[in-house]
Amino acid sequence: MPDLIELSRRSVQATADLVATIKPADLDRPTPCAGWALRDLLEHQIVQNHGFAFAATGERSELEMWQPRPLGDDPVAEHTASVQAVIDAFAADGVLERPFHLPEVRDGGPFPAAQAIGFHFIDCVVHGWDFAKTLGVPPNVDADLAEAALPLTAQVPDTPGTRGPGRAFLTGVAAGDGATALDRVVAMLGRSPAWTPPA
Repeated sequence: MPDLIELSRRSVQATADLVATIKPADLDRPTPCAGWALRDLLEHQIVQNHGFAFAATGERSELEMWQPRPLGDDPVAEHTASVQAVIDAFAADGVLERPFHLPEVRDGGPFPAAQAIGFHFIDCVVHGWDFAKTLGVPPNVDADLAEAALPLTAQVPDTPGTRGPGRAFLTGVAAGDGATALDRVVAMLGRSPAWTPPA
């Protein structure tokens, strides 16, 4: 498997490239994330980037650190800062030897660094697709990123106790005939590859 830190960096940057095109009028657009507008998705990504950047230090954090906060006057700049924080944190010397404490996930850990970075990688790949669908542009997730995400996504539990409203992902759905690797990833995490914004 290619270097996970580099895959993560590319997935984060691909999402940042989409976010850079967001205009204020886009923030209330519905997304494939049930019940979330674009602003909710953006708030989620910003806090996740900062949360994982902190987790990469090996220190413990409280759940409060992971709660999304309302966007400020320049959401794109906020997201850009969060992107740089997580890219720098994952690239730090010795990061793969550190435990990651993730209070949102199961018992909070600690998790092996590679597994935790994999969590963030999947999140970026899927939410990158969400951003693209919301904005009405083709997803900019490279095929090798989607292929690398497939085996990691397949490890995400899909049971009534782990999926559903209010949880990170919905129950998986069928990807359909001729599905790409990215289609299969998003379908496994409860999104229809054919999703379009409601009329």
